[in-house]
Amino acid sequence: MAVYSHSRISTFEQCPFKYKLQYVDRIEPETEQTIEPFMGDLVHQALEKLYTDKKFKKRVSKASLLKFFKDLWKKEYSSDILVVKKGLTAENYKKMGLKFLSDYYDSYKDDDMTILDLETQDKMTLPDGNQWHVRIDKLGCKGDIYFVCDYKTNSSMKDQEEADGDRQLAMYSIWVKDKFKDAKKVILKWHMLAFNKEVTSERTDGELKKLQQDVCNTIKQIEIATRDDDFPRNQCGLCPYCGYQAYCPSFKHQIKLTQKTIEQFKKDDGVKLVDGYAEIKAKLDELQEKEEEFKTKLVEFSKQLGIDVVYGSNMLAKVKEFEKIILPEDKEELIAIMKDKGEWEELAMINFMKFQSKYFKGELHPDIHKKITKEKDFRVSLSKRKDLEEE
Repeated sequence: MAVYSHSRISTFEQCPFKYKLQYVDRIEPETEQTIEPFMGDLVHQALEKLYTDKKFKKRVSKASLLKFFKDLWKKEYSSDILVVKKGLTAENYKKMGLKFLSDYYDSYKDDDMTILDLETQDKMTLPDGNQWHVRIDKLGCKGDIYFVCDYKTNSSMKDQEEADGDRQLAMYSIWVKDKFKDAKKVILKWHMLAFNKEVTSERTDGELKKLQQDVCNTIKQIEIATRDDDFPRNQCGLCPYCGYQAYCPSFKHQIKLTQKTIEQFKKDDGVKLVDGYAEIKAKLDELQEKEEEFKTKLVEFSKQLGIDVVYGSNMLAKVKEFEKIILPEDKEELIAIMKDKGEWEELAMINFMKFQSKYFKGELHPDIHKKITKEKDFRVSLSKRKDLEEE
């Protein structure tokens, strides 16, 4: 059986195609190391060192903790680590890391929590037989109350609703309850280091049971996608930060264009095709607007003269007035009446979009499903290049 994790499941939910590249094809992403995760990793290492020393009853001063971080930074930092946010330097992030550690030390130096494990590396068996990777930053207890703790260096504060809906730590709490039979309560705790605050959450056994079932359902979707080799792409706001753009059909051409000179760019067949199509589309849109404008004027002209045919040099335009019905806003009430009066069967139409959606989700009855065939088709649409808008 496979070993799954929160990050693995999240990758599939974010983009099935990215999941395929990362976990099925095992392709290494092409990403530059950025300063945020670099700083975050060093902060984690420093806090792990803090609690490892405490576990062995070694006295750890704030000064020694900060020195450990500074030495680590000096050893690990290199100038090719990318600082994305404008106006900031690596030194700014170093100072942020030091502040996170200083504030944390002041807040928890007298904490009497018993540390049971740090950066756990374990697995638990899910109801479907698959394994779940358990990696907890800090696991501790106070008597029979257990704490699953996670350090966050995010610049955004986690709110209560987000914490109560979090899957990662909640799944870990299932492992804690199974491993430590005396646990009467498991508290999930996020240390929001940028704000020197903590956010906590708890889950009932019923909520955890449902969560496991939801995870197993998602794993089932992954298994079906793997069996059928069906991993659709999902373009979203995270795409610009994806390390698989060179392999993604949605970004391959863009990556190739960035490697070309201006002259090569202008001669690119794809660029010429899109530019030509965009020009035609713009003209068609303009003509469509003019068509509507002329139709409106023709209707007004025919009304003024009391005529229904307007003559041109070689063509004529017939202007026909007709009545159309307006359905009530409350469609459900209308449908109920139609069914009651025996009109529904004759007048109802298939909602094609909903029908198609149910087909591809496998939600149709098998007898209906087997009557349908599918074929490949293509749709072309134009939109602005967001990567150029951001420059």
